[in-house]
Amino acid sequence: MNRGERHALRHYRLRGYRLLAANARAGGYELDLVLRRGRTLVVVEVKEKRGSGFGAPLEMVDREKVRRVKTAARAWLATHPENASLELRIEAVGVSGGRVERVPLE
Repeated sequence: MNRGERHALRHYRLRGYRLLAANARAGGYELDLVLRRGRTLVVVEVKEKRGSGFGAPLEMVDREKVRRVKTAARAWLATHPENASLELRIEAVGVSGGRVERVPLE
């Protein structure tokens, strides 16, 4: 798990989420974080930028990346049927300068 993913995980844990998987391979792609809080399952794509050059971290999440994350999320759920009844949310998290910015990818 890289520094940005650890920072994002800390952000979610402070809000009551529990980590189910990190850097999980599913459907030929990787899921950075899979978290659960209550009846909600959250799949998170994390992007980190250390400097201010080349734009914001979330600008790196394009249409193809969203498609891959959704494909991987469906594949992960297929192999973890115990979570099938949970509400699925897919988010991207940008980490920059200690700030965490969350946006839905649906």
